[in-house]
Amino acid sequence: MTEETGRLTIQLTDAPFPHDMIAEANVTVFKIEAREKGENEDEEDTGEDSMMDDDSGNGYIVLMEEEITVNLLDLTNGVTENLVDTEIPAGEYDLFKVYVKGINVVLNDEEMTAYDLKVPSGEQSGIKLFVDPPLVVAGGLSADLLFDFDVSRSFVARGNIKRPESFNGFIFKPVIKVSNLTTAGTIQGMVTSLIEAESVPLEGVQISILREGEVVTSSFTDETGGYMILGLDAGDYEVMAELEGYISQFVEMVSVVSGNSTRVDFELEPTE
Repeated sequence: MTEETGRLTIQLTDAPFPHDMIAEANVTVFKIEAREKGENEDEEDTGEDSMMDDDSGNGYIVLMEEEITVNLLDLTNGVTENLVDTEIPAGEYDLFKVYVKGINVVLNDEEMTAYDLKVPSGEQSGIKLFVDPPLVVAGGLSADLLFDFDVSRSFVARGNIKRPESFNGFIFKPVIKVSNLTTAGTIQGMVTSLIEAESVPLEGVQISILREGEVVTSSFTDETGGYMILGLDAGDYEVMAELEGYISQFVEMVSVVSGNSTRVDFELEPTE
């Protein structure tokens, strides 16, 4: 391993949970490790079900080892939580492990009902995040990663959450997208509607980012009508804006350039 070092930062964000019945989705990260390419490469990426497979942990560099508790629902529209800011040996890193505990979901009801969830092996062996192509950390330079925690896919409702008689809590199945912010871009913009000749911001509009017809990620506009989606690979995307009571809009051939932000605004018309 080279004696040169570079600086690595890792930030956490969230692809928002669409249920307005959820007040909090909490997770405590207490350790993150990285594997340099060529070390223990018998650990293969075999899909989501193997994200937490057990292994010896040899050949890994500890990037952080402290408890950071976050409500993932606070991490939207460009808001991130800094997890790592440290010197790391120069090299190529193709696998990261995130160790978590204290997972719980709090409902937005009168009792603020909380559900503590089991972490399948995540506390012992970590959630595996494969990076392809590997993250290159160059001597004397900085590299930035983004862990996008998809709450809507990671916290799976058992039964119908809107029907208490059939609802039985949640299952935790972590889905985290890793983006190299050094080479990634951003799509952001505003969504408004013309009401009595006045432009009014729309909150809660679902913004979906698609590539070749497949949804890559999504977000929702805030109270100002704004949205921001980080960590997109360079290339062309389609952007869709949807809100109940309004005509959906779809924009094709939205180009994302590495290290830059692309603006896409919408003005939605009511269905009536």
